[in-house]
Amino acid sequence: MYGRVYATILQKASGTLTLNVAASSQHLLLAFPSHPQSHLSSWVKSKSIPGICSDEKSENCSKSWRHCSTRQDLDFQLSRVQINNILRSSEQTVSVPEFDGKALSVVRKFESNQLAANTPNEDRRSAASCLQSKGMLFGVFDGHGGWACAQAVSERLLYYIAVAMMSKHGLEELEKCMEHDRPVPPILQWYKHHTDFIYRDSASLYIDHLRVFWQELLVNEEHDEGMSPQEALHCAFKRLDADISLEAQVPLSNDLMRSTAIQVAFAGCTACVAHVGMDGIHVANAGDCRAVLGVLNDDGSWSALPLSQDHNSENQAEVERIRAQHPPSERHSVITDDRLLGILMPLRAFGDMRFKWSSELQQSVLDALESGVDLDSLELYQYTPPNYLTPPYLDVTPDIRYHKLRPQDRFLILGTDGLWDELGNEEAVRLVGEHLSGVHLQAPVSPSEKQLRLGQMHKLLLKRRARASPTLDSNSATHLIRHALGTSDYRELSHERLASMLALPEDLARMYRDDITATVVYLNSDLVKRSPS
Repeated sequence: MYGRVYATILQKASGTLTLNVAASSQHLLLAFPSHPQSHLSSWVKSKSIPGICSDEKSENCSKSWRHCSTRQDLDFQLSRVQINNILRSSEQTVSVPEFDGKALSVVRKFESNQLAANTPNEDRRSAASCLQSKGMLFGVFDGHGGWACAQAVSERLLYYIAVAMMSKHGLEELEKCMEHDRPVPPILQWYKHHTDFIYRDSASLYIDHLRVFWQELLVNEEHDEGMSPQEALHCAFKRLDADISLEAQVPLSNDLMRSTAIQVAFAGCTACVAHVGMDGIHVANAGDCRAVLGVLNDDGSWSALPLSQDHNSENQAEVERIRAQHPPSERHSVITDDRLLGILMPLRAFGDMRFKWSSELQQSVLDALESGVDLDSLELYQYTPPNYLTPPYLDVTPDIRYHKLRPQDRFLILGTDGLWDELGNEEAVRLVGEHLSGVHLQAPVSPSEKQLRLGQMHKLLLKRRARASPTLDSNSATHLIRHALGTSDYRELSHERLASMLALPEDLARMYRDDITATVVYLNSDLVKRSPS
């Protein structure tokens, strides 16, 4: 069965590609021991359909798929060492000093990891301490239509938030240093992984626009002690998106910077950012990334407290919000096939100017590019979404939630939707909680379970044994990703299943899973206990 499903996928991808199903069926059955439909859903639910393989691109699509992997390319025999090397190549663990020179830190440490399905990875992550104000910032960013927007936002957004929280006196110091060409006091202490990429060619543009932002704050009579975290998060999301829009429209100093700015504007990304301070956690979310708090209960069990809501078609309030912004005649066309205008899954995002600008502005910006620029190479496609009548259809206004920290609040999980496609909130919190405590609680055998037949009891024992298995990773984010991809129907880690998911070739991986990014922030519960009520 699984061989036939897999062969069908490949045959649909290219009319010239055939597979010997009988020869490959047994091998693929081992590679995909559980139902493949759950992983196909990750492909069907991809963020956007940038080219949609329209008629003018069908030939190119066909050519690219003719290079799709055939049966002889597929090798799912990864060793445990190879699996661990793949899973751990991007993991990061950072211990935070309890005292940072200004105040006690409510963050004890954080652990993060990423696993790509797209090539290159379209997810990004950020973590930094605010040096001119208090608290730490953590963000996860899920790109679509390419990685360009997620890259730019991951580099810039935390600066905008930190600057918005700075006092007027601190901003004056920044401006004086810039005016007199002196070193500028650092705003953030970044925690970068060695594989993190930076847009160095656009750094001067980013600094110039950040400076314009703080100059406007300086002339604001109400900006004395700086914004609260909630105000700063809201302002920073909106202002950065406005700058991304502006940069794609104005002349820039060189062609590379101009093409990068346009690429960033036409791509998109969702974002979930948390500010963690002594007064609590503020989470700002735009899109379908998610923040979940891990809470330790009195009986030693764990519970999950969501600190964000997904902005997609499953959120009926979000659907109604968008419909209310457009004429009644568009009520049934704004959201079709569970996507914005039938194309985009997240209903809030940075960039995506194709859903924000007028059609005339989009065309004029693309026409202004140098004639020698290949739009396809920049992942820019000249198409208009259907029923594009009353833009904008999309915005980046974040949904912001505040949670006052309590002694039982132990950690915060930030993850892109690739993680949450595979794990529920409660399961993710349980995995991290048991990883943290080393205690795997088993529910008592219920009366109904005592009446199980031998085969059913065997399945129950497998499930309970899986929960008691020792952890294989010291990094909790890696632990989450391993279980997200390698858990069997009995909730037991399956080496064969994990090997099959990690060994998929680049041209097939995205059909079965999404990019995954997870960051786990451990809270200093002892400090919360000592703080005054």
